[in-house]
Amino acid sequence: MSHHRNPRALLTPVMRQVLERMARAGRAPLHALTPDQARAAYEAGAGVLELAPHKLARVEDLHFTARDGHPLPARLYAPEHPALDRPALPVLLYLHGGGFTMGSIATHDVLCRHLSHLAHCAVVSVDYRLAPQHQFPTAAFDAWDSLNALRTQAPALGLDGARMAIGGDSAGGTLAAVTALMARDAGLPLALQMLFYPGCAGHQNMPSHHAFAHGFMLEVAHIDYFYGHYLRCPADRNDWRFAPLDGVDESGHVRDLEGVAPAWIGLAECDPLADEGIAYADRLRGAHVPVDLEIYRGVVHGFINLGRAIPEALTAHGDAARALRHAFQTH
Repeated sequence: MSHHRNPRALLTPVMRQVLERMARAGRAPLHALTPDQARAAYEAGAGVLELAPHKLARVEDLHFTARDGHPLPARLYAPEHPALDRPALPVLLYLHGGGFTMGSIATHDVLCRHLSHLAHCAVVSVDYRLAPQHQFPTAAFDAWDSLNALRTQAPALGLDGARMAIGGDSAGGTLAAVTALMARDAGLPLALQMLFYPGCAGHQNMPSHHAFAHGFMLEVAHIDYFYGHYLRCPADRNDWRFAPLDGVDESGHVRDLEGVAPAWIGLAECDPLADEGIAYADRLRGAHVPVDLEIYRGVVHGFINLGRAIPEALTAHGDAARALRHAFQTH
């Protein structure tokens, strides 16, 4: 799919119009800004093409504690309040995208609300620490520590700690995939890993990286910028906690995927990360892990946060929620 002679012709008309409007706006690209400036710009633009926030019965701010004592803000979304006469809600721990450098609970508030509503489950979004102030593997540790803290706190929150899933988009999808592997290693069962266009590979050299390197929202300069801030040294690219597809463990072996949680993977066709997402799905299937792979045609990286403009975003939300309901057995 990444070998098309004219990759831009693959875009849907609406997606092309959105990209053209963004280009006409003439804003400085994120990779030309300092990390603090990039975060502010990302926050300011996060809701422009989003859906209206869905009203839920329960939205609560929480916090977890990382292994080094650092507080990690979190937010709980639920379609109903806990009650003695109802079973506890299953819960998805959600890790936002933003290249390990940007993003927050606020930038993904609308998405988490919509997933909670559609999947009839609780969603807990967490603010893991960001680069360059906190480099690899801090975010991976924060994600794992958050999952453990959520499991511990689940009963007090009216949640079912035995029915948990992990999910995220982009860098958050990477962290979700890595956390699922950590959960497998620790004997912690997860119902699902829900991955929107995750980064999976240690080196960005697949055909989709070349085909969609420029003009498709996430550009090669952005990827270099994000990873340049997040990674401490070139060797980090070969660590499975950054690259679950082809990264190695302490013994130098590529990480085995057998026994990891079932996966739902949603990819954008016109995305530099598309091929590594497909390759990760193939590796999971080769390890006998159930995988549901959806490729949304004609859209770019980040499309799930453009629900007011891009119809495929709503389709993806619905598909992911259906996978969660099936995994949690709530439908």
